[in-house]
Amino acid sequence: MRLHRLAVAAFGPFAGAHEVDFDALSGAGIFLLQGATGAGKTSVLDAVCYALYGGVPGARQGGTLRSHHAAPDTPTEVALDFTVAGRRLEVVRRPAQPRPKRHGTGVTTERAASLLRERDPAAGEWRGLSRSHQEIGEEIGGLLGLTREQFCQVVLLPQGDFARFLRADAEARAKLLGRLFDTGLFAAVEEHLAELRRRSHDAVRTGDEQLLHLAHRVRQAAGPAAAGARDVWSPDEAAPGDPGLADGVLAYAAVARATAREHADTAALRLRAAESAHADAADHLRDVRELARLQQLHADARQRQQALAERREEHEALGEQLRRARAAAAVAPALELRDQTAAAARRAAAAEESARAALPGTVAGGGPEQLDAHEARTRQELGALGAARRAEARSAEVAGELAALEEESRADEDVLREAAGWLDGWDALRGGLQRRVDEAQGAATRAEQLAAEHESARRRLAAAERRDELAGRTDEARQAQLAAAERAAEAQRTWLRLKERRLDGMAAELAARLTAGEPCPVCGSAAHPAPASTDGEHVGERAENEALAAYRAAERVREEAALRLDSLRQARAAAAEEAGEASRDALAATVERVAGELGRARELAAGALAARERLDQAHAEHARRVRGRQLAESRAAARASRADALTAERAARDAEVRAARGGAAGVEERAAQLTSLADRLAAAARAAREAVAAAARASRADSRAADAAYRAGFETPGQAAAALLDPGALRDLEARLEAWQAEAAAVAEALAEPRAAAAAARPPAAVAEAEEVFAAADRRLRTAATAGHTARERCDDLDGLSADAARRVRRLGPRRAEHRRVARLASLAAGTSAENERKMRLESYVLAARLEQVAAAATARLTRMSSGRFTLVHSADRDRGRGRQGLGLHVVDAWTGTERDTATLSGGESFFASLALALGLSDVVTEEAGGVRLDTLFIDEGFGSLDEHTLDEVLDVLDALRERDRTVGIVSHVPELRRRVPAQLEVVKGRSGSYVRHRTAAEH
Repeated sequence: MRLHRLAVAAFGPFAGAHEVDFDALSGAGIFLLQGATGAGKTSVLDAVCYALYGGVPGARQGGTLRSHHAAPDTPTEVALDFTVAGRRLEVVRRPAQPRPKRHGTGVTTERAASLLRERDPAAGEWRGLSRSHQEIGEEIGGLLGLTREQFCQVVLLPQGDFARFLRADAEARAKLLGRLFDTGLFAAVEEHLAELRRRSHDAVRTGDEQLLHLAHRVRQAAGPAAAGARDVWSPDEAAPGDPGLADGVLAYAAVARATAREHADTAALRLRAAESAHADAADHLRDVRELARLQQLHADARQRQQALAERREEHEALGEQLRRARAAAAVAPALELRDQTAAAARRAAAAEESARAALPGTVAGGGPEQLDAHEARTRQELGALGAARRAEARSAEVAGELAALEEESRADEDVLREAAGWLDGWDALRGGLQRRVDEAQGAATRAEQLAAEHESARRRLAAAERRDELAGRTDEARQAQLAAAERAAEAQRTWLRLKERRLDGMAAELAARLTAGEPCPVCGSAAHPAPASTDGEHVGERAENEALAAYRAAERVREEAALRLDSLRQARAAAAEEAGEASRDALAATVERVAGELGRARELAAGALAARERLDQAHAEHARRVRGRQLAESRAAARASRADALTAERAARDAEVRAARGGAAGVEERAAQLTSLADRLAAAARAAREAVAAAARASRADSRAADAAYRAGFETPGQAAAALLDPGALRDLEARLEAWQAEAAAVAEALAEPRAAAAAARPPAAVAEAEEVFAAADRRLRTAATAGHTARERCDDLDGLSADAARRVRRLGPRRAEHRRVARLASLAAGTSAENERKMRLESYVLAARLEQVAAAATARLTRMSSGRFTLVHSADRDRGRGRQGLGLHVVDAWTGTERDTATLSGGESFFASLALALGLSDVVTEEAGGVRLDTLFIDEGFGSLDEHTLDEVLDVLDALRERDRTVGIVSHVPELRRRVPAQLEVVKGRSGSYVRHRTAAEH
């Protein structure tokens, strides 16, 4: 990578825009970056780092990049033109920064921005590549192959860091080397292997715990059989991780399983013996129970035979009763018919008597034929009343119509009177309503004019009030602005006075930070022969910063006061222009007068719509009343002629009705009388005929019942009726006789059965004793069956648990082997394994290899710088007690032939040793990053500790870098270098900020 041009603006100590031409500086191969302390030499290197990576070196991260001296409208920006991997690129970056608002007052924060361009050699112009921070970072990082930390160590060689690296312990060296060579991968491998070891250990332990749990389950399932297995192995004496745990569990399960099978075989033999005894007892019990049953059956038959003999007379009486009931059953239909016809005859006679009682006395005694003749005459008279009924109904309708006409006549008379009274006052009503409409319309027009006048007066009054109020506030703001300006000027004078005093005593301030034996941050020397001292009036950095902060705070207050005064003045002028020259009291009186007139006009105008509606309603009412009067007059004329016709018709209908109704109150009443009489006559005729027929049927049924009773063996129908039984009683009687006969047959059969007779001849059966024997055999069988079932289940459980244990042991075998392999690798990587002869961690081993490469590369330059005296060598011994092994760094002194620690080097020796180390590290890191050529290097401070001869040797080494087409920039304020290095870039500081200029040694 070669730098061509760097442009900065408002960056760090640089207030304006400045440019560094690296192409001009690179012509001599070596150039000097020099300037007074605090001028900003390191800020040039910060700008290069910020342009490439968007950040400054780690020690200065977090601070503001914007210059405190910059004008508000000057943006902070860094642009770097460089060549890398054969490509000419330019990167421009702006950090997030405040800027004045484009509209209004105050400031706003502008977001960070980046731009990457590439120059097209063929076209001779720049071509934009990206504006994305992430894309630009990835593009530049990929081309350089270095992280920001690596770049700061390799390109911007910080001599102070490498001087400390020489004296540092192994842990500090490991941190620096780890950042440069990114050995986090190897540390991650160590942690990954340790994690794998923990996981595999947990998996094996979990498997052992499961096996041990299975062993406890085997003991629980084995029960008594577990006692014999304790001689082989016991789960109570084992723990997860024991070497023989798996074999012990399997042996313990095998012994328990074999013992359980022996117990199961013994239980099976006992069960078969119990089953045989149970079968014998069951057969004996069955025989005894059968003998008892036969003996009981024969005894029961004897008792039933005796009971039948005692009930024989009752059985014969029931047989006679059944015979007579069956004979009477043949007469039952005739008897039932006789009873039914006699009852019907009685009912018919009663109905005839009731029907005749409802007739008039003149016709009640006649026979059926006379009653039919009277009914016919009555119905003929009833048919003649139809015309009279219609005449009576029409007479009632006519009366209703006449009443309605009378009601209509009265209603029309009321309408005519009311219409006449209202129409007489129509002209006066119409005139009054029209006048109110005209007045309301005029008031509405006046209200619109007054509203505009009132709004204008009100705005002028409000403007006058603001004008008077702002006058007082403007005076107050003017006084506040003057006071703030005085305070800001005083704060600025105080800050500048303190800053000047601090600059005068800056050498003493730097000397106060020196530590005996530590290199000077300015010249790099570890010897401090005559440090400057402070007096009692010295101003420190804190006091200067506090004064600067106070000045900036006072300046912000002054700016805010000026903005507030300007805003009040503008507001007052606008209010005065709107209010005019009138006073606030005069404007208030005008507003009050116009408001009163406006209220009265609006109140009058509010009735315009209501007045117009009332006028329209009055016109509609006038038209309605005129139409109503005309209609009423026409209805009266039609009503008079209709009333005359209805009166004549009603008289004719009333005469016809009086002739037809006779002595009744009306035609309907007469019709009802005739209808009732005709119905009674018809009912009486039917009842008389039914009574004669029913008497004849009853006589015939009585004769047939007497004949049937005689044929059935009864002297009279009454005897047959007494012998009758209802069907339920008859069935009950038959069932009782059949049951007696069945019982007699069953008793005879039971007494004739030979086995029962033989059993009766034997002694009584001993059932209770046989049942006790059987119960005892049954208990012994259940006990034996339970024991056998338990023994079989125990064997099955142990078989399953043994198989499960065998499966788990097989699955756990590969896990154990994996754990041993992973544990061996993890211990080897962690440096705790006996196989790791150097006892070095994997990351330390890699870092040691890198350090050995760095030491070899540094020795090539250190030998030349020290005139062949010193050589850097890597030491694999543990550094200083408990430090890391393999990160030791020694120097071999050819003059004495001794190898000693680098911490024993003097100040000058430490400088060129650290320079050689930095250059060697630059070569190794560059190679590690992919071999990207770094054509521009910067070396920061340390040359002040060298004598003239050593300085020549160091410059020769740096000049050798130029021979390989490299450019080396030396950052120093050592006067001797200003004489020896012709190409120089000077950073000059001043009160308004720093600036850069190109110069040569001859200009000094």
